[in-house]
Amino acid sequence: MKTIISTANAPAAIGPYSQATDLGNLVITSGQLPIDPATGAFPEGIQAQTKQSLTNVKAILEAAGLTMDAVVKTTVFLSDMNNFGAMNEVYATFFTEGSYPARSAVEVARLPKDALVEIEVIAVK
Repeated sequence: MKTIISTANAPAAIGPYSQATDLGNLVITSGQLPIDPATGAFPEGIQAQTKQSLTNVKAILEAAGLTMDAVVKTTVFLSDMNNFGAMNEVYATFFTEGSYPARSAVEVARLPKDALVEIEVIAVK
């Protein structure tokens, strides 16, 4: 059974997709841009954008009844791999040290709305 997850505490989808899909034992989020759901704007800089993207992920997981500790895999899309270290500093604060999820981080040519980062996750119930 598939259930669509939606919350006003994260930005609404900007296309034909859902914030997340609950598959019963897995919750898979769409990539989260660093859009502040209150203003619709991006914060400045990679660290602030990473924080906002992960705050959006956290809000979606909370709507599904989960915490960040349920995350087993993340994918981080960066517009510039030179931002990896600064992104990583913020990223680490969202997860419990010693039980970090598996992760891929890749540089892409361009992200929607020219974001510096986009993050998607897979979480287990």
